[in-house]
Amino acid sequence: MQPGWNLGNTLDSTGSDETSWGNPRVTRELLRSIRAQGFNSVRIPVTWSQHQGAAPSYTIEAAYLARVKEVVDWAVAEGLYVLVNVHHDSWQWVMNLPTQHDAVLARYTATWTQIANTFRGSSDRVLFESINEPYFEGSSGDAQNAQLLHELNSAFHGIVRRSGGNNATRVLVLPTLRTNADQARLDELTSTFTALNDPNLVATVHFYGFWPFSVNVAGYTRFDAETQRDLTDTFDRVYNTFTARGIPVILGEYGLLGFDRHTGVIEQGEKLKFFEFLGNYARSRQLTTMLWDNGQHFNRTTLQWNDPALFRQIRSSWTTASSTAATDQVFVRRGQTPAAATIALNLNGNTLSSVHHGSTQLVRGTDYTVSGDRLTLAGPTLARLTASQRYGVNAVLSARFSRGVPWELNVIVHDPPTPRAASGTTNGLTVPTAFNGDQLATMEAVYPDGTFAGPHNWTSYKEFGAAFSPNYTSGDITLPSAFFAEVRDNSTVTLTFHFWSGTTVRYTLTRTGSTVTGAPA
Repeated sequence: MQPGWNLGNTLDSTGSDETSWGNPRVTRELLRSIRAQGFNSVRIPVTWSQHQGAAPSYTIEAAYLARVKEVVDWAVAEGLYVLVNVHHDSWQWVMNLPTQHDAVLARYTATWTQIANTFRGSSDRVLFESINEPYFEGSSGDAQNAQLLHELNSAFHGIVRRSGGNNATRVLVLPTLRTNADQARLDELTSTFTALNDPNLVATVHFYGFWPFSVNVAGYTRFDAETQRDLTDTFDRVYNTFTARGIPVILGEYGLLGFDRHTGVIEQGEKLKFFEFLGNYARSRQLTTMLWDNGQHFNRTTLQWNDPALFRQIRSSWTTASSTAATDQVFVRRGQTPAAATIALNLNGNTLSSVHHGSTQLVRGTDYTVSGDRLTLAGPTLARLTASQRYGVNAVLSARFSRGVPWELNVIVHDPPTPRAASGTTNGLTVPTAFNGDQLATMEAVYPDGTFAGPHNWTSYKEFGAAFSPNYTSGDITLPSAFFAEVRDNSTVTLTFHFWSGTTVRYTLTRTGSTVTGAPA
């Protein structure tokens, strides 16, 4: 099944049909294209509740069951393994199990009975997952949560196995509570595996990275040692608890939580390092990975990747450790003679073969030098590459290694950004900003006494895309109502904008009632 892909925000839609979250109807051509990209499996999340009748039968619409089966059959015909589940039902009605036990269990039983009967004769390439990201409201705590999830997973197992046909031995996938990989959650699921004593069971967890990095908050703008350690610790726990004991594990969803807003929440190079490391470490821990894609990665209309560089990095990680670098940005101040720039390389056991600018190979020893894991670009070379003095990326260099994908270095001409005075309301403030080739990394917000202003008041560094958003096309930085909802009335707030060049710019906000003004500090 490795590697896998999620057909997200489609059959799991909570609207009237599979297009209600903005994706087109699934076609066989889409699934054929996914197979052609190198994927061996597809997870098909399905939300059933809006297509179900009332108690006691909870009958699923025949047309909807047939549509789900049609998509599954297409995927199997294209050579893919398929994982089908009960998805957003988890927070629509299954979470009420503590307070509406009998009704929820009856509906869950009816749901899986109908799914199992529909797919009883399907290929053994079709797997079932009991429930997506399960949790329970109104429970007494961890012990009851564990007992309830054990009950659900056990009920699911019994329903499918008793339905006969290929379901008697079909591979079944069981999640931890919230598909969380904390050791206590893993141990709870281990108890269920022991009790069921079935060799055709697989464990599943989800992974969206170290949370502050994953959403770009608290100053975690880089894929640093702490972010890396969070990943290795998680995958090690999963490996030691399950894989090393002969129980396969599917990473049913992985990505970055900031992608829920847009994929630019995390800087491109940092993003690439995360996915490169994740793919390689998952491979070392024998985990099957299934990329979460709600339509933002593989364009389901054009059948092309929205970010080809990201997919190249992901695809390479399935088989190869690619080299990366401390940054993918080399900044040159406009109007100044550039000094040599040294970039630390993470060689990953490889060697640097060459550096190219387009089709031109740079001259080693003249245009650049290499010493150990340090690549130095010569000042005259940077001057030549930035001769246009145009703000922004003037050249893209490709560092090529003995294996894996090249690492791209963007040579950027910049000046200090200049935000201007602005006025607005607590519904939102737009700060006109001349970015001058630079890009915003993060933003701090503090009151005059040094305490932290705005959301996440445990840190001065606010959440990218939630508390502030740059727009490089329109030339502004927006502070939304969500930011001002947690700013005191009749207060002054000092913002510090941190840019990727290393430049910092201070800006003063004044809130009086619903009126907000801002000016460079």
